[in-house]
Amino acid sequence: MTSAIDFRTSPSKPVSRETVVSRVKSSRAVIPGVALAAAIALVAKLLHGIPGIATFSPMILAIAIGISVRNLVGTPSFAAPGVAFSMRRLLRAAIVLLGFQITLTQLAAVGARGLFIVVGTLVATFAFTLAAGRALGVDRKLTELIAAGTSICGASAVVATNSVTGASDEDVAYAIACVTIFGSIAMFVYPSLPHLLHLDDGAYGLWSGASIHEIAQVAAASFQNSQRAGEIATVAKLARVMLLAPVVLALSVGPRLAARGAPGGPLPWFAIGFAAMTAVNSVVTIPAGVRDVTITLSTFLLTIALAAMGLETDISKLYAQGLRPAILGALAFLFIATFSLALIKFMG
Repeated sequence: MTSAIDFRTSPSKPVSRETVVSRVKSSRAVIPGVALAAAIALVAKLLHGIPGIATFSPMILAIAIGISVRNLVGTPSFAAPGVAFSMRRLLRAAIVLLGFQITLTQLAAVGARGLFIVVGTLVATFAFTLAAGRALGVDRKLTELIAAGTSICGASAVVATNSVTGASDEDVAYAIACVTIFGSIAMFVYPSLPHLLHLDDGAYGLWSGASIHEIAQVAAASFQNSQRAGEIATVAKLARVMLLAPVVLALSVGPRLAARGAPGGPLPWFAIGFAAMTAVNSVVTIPAGVRDVTITLSTFLLTIALAAMGLETDISKLYAQGLRPAILGALAFLFIATFSLALIKFMG
């Protein structure tokens, strides 16, 4: 009886109608900001359908629109809670759903040689970018974002990595700008190189998938060569995407976080969720319709998150970063292109 009375009256477990009301108010407070970010995401999706603009993913277009709104008009104060919610909660949910795009069978399709090239290139590029960032004096957090975006999967990797790195919105925008610019350069330059470099369809597809930043850029560059090159490039790229979770987990539990006493010591639930969804997708036959919906939802949630990130980005702070991060992005791009090509040539 005593314990029951204590439970009801304990201040640590309030019954509270006030608590319920507060939570309802908090939920309502995020609606305007989420709606604004979602509207920008919808505009980005529509723009993506226009010829000439379609080479840029909706995510890239969304952050560009968000930055324009923030710096030309200003982000309304009433949108702040929803913008923050979009950048954090919706982003993490989107990363979990990304797992439905990948199966272990796809990894097997790359083959042992291809997987070795993909993993080796990713690890070497990440390590090179970290070392080059230190040498150039680029902020560590921004360096990690550029390293992730270049070595893994562009904008998606940047925002996922920032969930444990904790860089500023301006750093995220700068890193995304780097991977977008250099990935776009690769998208236009790569198709002219297979003959010059003596690459057959398979080798060219593997090179594209192992080294170009965004999956849309990979598809655009590889399918121009042939259907076979495009298919191999897509699978190789998905293998890189699958490595996103291990990289994020490694960053979250590394000595760097422990040394600064960061609260993010436990493994991030969204990275574990990503790996779990990949496992489920590999062993359970998910209906095509359901799978398509989850993929569409994941992409749209990521687009909303990047729109929100743009709404929080002060472009004057981007200018303050100077040219050194851009030089780092260029060096990382050149390294991943040449290192992956060298591995492909060496391994036949």
